[in-house]
Amino acid sequence: MRANIILEDATVIEGKSFGASGTILGELVFNTSMTGYQEILTDPSYAGQIVTMTYPLIGNYGINSSDVESEKIQVSGFVVKEFAGIPNHWECEKTIEQYLKENNIIGVYGVDTRMLTKKIRTKGAMRCMIVTGEINQEQVKDFVESVNSYVFPKNIVAGVSTDKVLFHKGKGKKIGILDLGLKKGIVKQFLNLECDVIVFPHNTTAEIILESKVDALLLSNGPGDPKDAVIPIETTKKLLGKIPILGICLGHQILALALGADTYKLKFGHRGANHPVIEIKTNRVYMSSQNHGYAVDANNIPKDMEITHVNINDQTVEGISNEKLNAYSVQFHPEEGPGPEDAHYLFAEWLKKLERLGE
Repeated sequence: MRANIILEDATVIEGKSFGASGTILGELVFNTSMTGYQEILTDPSYAGQIVTMTYPLIGNYGINSSDVESEKIQVSGFVVKEFAGIPNHWECEKTIEQYLKENNIIGVYGVDTRMLTKKIRTKGAMRCMIVTGEINQEQVKDFVESVNSYVFPKNIVAGVSTDKVLFHKGKGKKIGILDLGLKKGIVKQFLNLECDVIVFPHNTTAEIILESKVDALLLSNGPGDPKDAVIPIETTKKLLGKIPILGICLGHQILALALGADTYKLKFGHRGANHPVIEIKTNRVYMSSQNHGYAVDANNIPKDMEITHVNINDQTVEGISNEKLNAYSVQFHPEEGPGPEDAHYLFAEWLKKLERLGE
């Protein structure tokens, strides 16, 4: 079946559909990862977005039940150059086309994804509509109007956060996680370090978190504009200085806002598994997994806040700290999923800081 990608600048790109059929609106972005498409599809940070993969062949090792970052596909749509109809891997349980159909997600293939990526790099992340089936010129006009009137949801975090407290039993430090769109990989990292983990809904109050007697709080990754996450920002402000805090991705941006810094939207964001980040204190470079469309403004850093990591490609802020308040965060994903494992050390290092605080 034909599939049509309609962009806000009235560009219509014709491809073929796989997965579900229908119509979907979203923000069009690209990811440069060569593998890890299953983790990308299920990452809650992509909620509301239509993802284009720059690597030309997607689905060649199929889908399994272990390499997921949440309970369902989170992207709104998926665009590839070519998908593998006959995957080959010993863990494969189904094809990517079956997976998209089961989750009612529209996929498009047979598209020049390099051209589409270059367009996004030039014009920035774009509002987009995917329509399956034949369309005519009159319909295109109506579709373009719909695309240009589309507004990215402001309550997107509420849609991907848990609605109840979740417990993961461990033997070590009791780590609370504020779920803003939490990836399973983050929980796995703490469980591997034998931590006791409590996951809180995004709108949990500071009082409830403190009453839980957690040793520290992690602000998770998640989708959307950090300034729209009003409740988590206020909760973080109330917790600063009362409990150690670590932020990842959206959590990094929320911590920065709570500390008095500012954030802004990047032109096309950082999405991929190959982004070099330098740790300023050690001058060591790490390859990192990233998925974000916003960044902390380096020109508006409060005096008590220190920049700890910087993106080598564009010098954007990749890490901050406030030693006095025991607050730290990184923009990249140290848990990877997909991507390199260079930054796994950050979890163990944070736990060592917590141990020193308890001495």
